[in-house]
Amino acid sequence: MGIVPLWGFQLVIAIALSFAFRLNKALVIIAANISIPPMIPIILFLSHYTGRIWMGEKAQYLSFSRNITLELMWQNFFQYVLGATTLAVVAGVIFGGLTYVGLKLFKRRQS
Repeated sequence: MGIVPLWGFQLVIAIALSFAFRLNKALVIIAANISIPPMIPIILFLSHYTGRIWMGEKAQYLSFSRNITLELMWQNFFQYVLGATTLAVVAGVIFGGLTYVGLKLFKRRQS
């Protein structure tokens, strides 16, 4: 939930989902806090880059310049939203799977 482009509501939605799916609330809060300041540039870049998959020929490429306008931001917004949602789902599946496998191995070693 920390990657989903619902800035400001990520933690609230994550806690609500933890109640709905009967998950450990403390672990959900810790995992949802991936969007901390040092990670935000990485998340934004990967989201925009991932969005290029869905945009096809209409994909925008990042240009690092000082000439940022609202029009330029709007042109990149849809690509970012698609990419962030895709990145969130993929990251959730990968890290959820790794956690599941890790816990199964840890439980097996204790038995």
